[in-house]
Amino acid sequence: MKNAHVIGLGKSGVAAARLLHREGWQVVLSDRGSSPSLVTQQAALRQDGITVLLDYSFVPDSRTNLLVVSPGVPWDSPALVAARENGLEVIGETELAWRFLQDRPWVGITGTNGKTTTTALTAAIFQAAGLNAPACGNIGYAACELALEPTVPDWVIAELSSYQIEASATLAPKIGLWTTLTPDHLQRHGTVQNYAQIKATLMHRSELAVFNGDDPYLRQHMPEEFPSAYWTSAAGKRAIAPLRPSAYVNDGWVKFEGIPIVRADALRMVGEHNQQNLLLAVTAACLAELDAEAIAAGVASFPGVPHRLEHICTWQGIDFINDSKATNYDAAEVGLRSVEAPAVLIAGGEAKEGDDTAWVQRIHERAATVLLIGDAAPQFAQRLETAGYRNYTIVEDMERAVERGAEVAPALGASVVLLSPACASFDQYPNFEQRGEHFRRLCQERFL
Repeated sequence: MKNAHVIGLGKSGVAAARLLHREGWQVVLSDRGSSPSLVTQQAALRQDGITVLLDYSFVPDSRTNLLVVSPGVPWDSPALVAARENGLEVIGETELAWRFLQDRPWVGITGTNGKTTTTALTAAIFQAAGLNAPACGNIGYAACELALEPTVPDWVIAELSSYQIEASATLAPKIGLWTTLTPDHLQRHGTVQNYAQIKATLMHRSELAVFNGDDPYLRQHMPEEFPSAYWTSAAGKRAIAPLRPSAYVNDGWVKFEGIPIVRADALRMVGEHNQQNLLLAVTAACLAELDAEAIAAGVASFPGVPHRLEHICTWQGIDFINDSKATNYDAAEVGLRSVEAPAVLIAGGEAKEGDDTAWVQRIHERAATVLLIGDAAPQFAQRLETAGYRNYTIVEDMERAVERGAEVAPALGASVVLLSPACASFDQYPNFEQRGEHFRRLCQERFL
């Protein structure tokens, strides 16, 4: 009997455990937590023949043949390092899914910001062409859930974080898309160079590599490393010369290798960054040889992504916009740049490392006031003071932020109240989705 240990009782870990169990492995699934919801899951999985250990930290042992880790488990944690040194095979949940779905073509989408929108849009376009092409990875399904489905997909559209790539040594997409690169997850990866190199490994393994030519880091560092890559630009074909152009905006159209595919304004999402996401998704669709009519239909019907510049409601002429997915400074800077100014900005949470210069500058330019929430509120207040911006208030939590935003927006001439935190959510919420859901619920209860 082959023995597998799966770490992490989230969606990915449960799917990995079920897949291995189906394939005849003896499976132990463990988690450091022991909450009531985990206890409920433990009982359900035990009935299916999967052992679940709660309040447990993995220790390598000689009986285990395979260790599968969920994306949130640090690849360099002492237990994983020790396991690899002892010769134990250690892989990520996405790598496990790849081993069962590698006969399917994959689109692998990575980047610091933009990958969720690009993934969701790419899946929508492929589905509009009549393909079974679910989004998975960081959004939609866990990758192993697709391997458990009775019907195998035509294409796998996978959003892949640096954590997932790091733990997926053989995953090789048919098409790789790289959206952006700015400093993020440095507490785990150490340097921007390390972080970028992890993402580059995915692109090297991709049969066709596509880069956002409007991203300064990618444009500066990747052309020599990827001489045959495709490049996109919202600024037109000339903006990416002398690189190999794929999709670009010209005369109001997205063109792929000179052929008009879809009008650039067909995508109902604000911001230049979403034009860049559109170009990457269209390039993937064209490289997959999808029909231009289906591509245009997929783009036109795409509703956008929850928690990313998501319009919640309009009250007395003021738009309330949920950008909870902006968990770092760069994403929050893009959010502030994408809405109508001046805006009332709600920011804060659990602060991350990174360069906040551009974000603070954008606050100066476009924020009528900043309402600060969460653990980062005092730190952000000090930072804004130092930068000479004093129109902020520490309101501590989301309820006060929404209430205060509605109060001050009319007097300040602001037509937008924007939740764009520039922070992780873990001080007050389990994840950014629940933070965004709370904002949505408060707005709908108060203003609808």
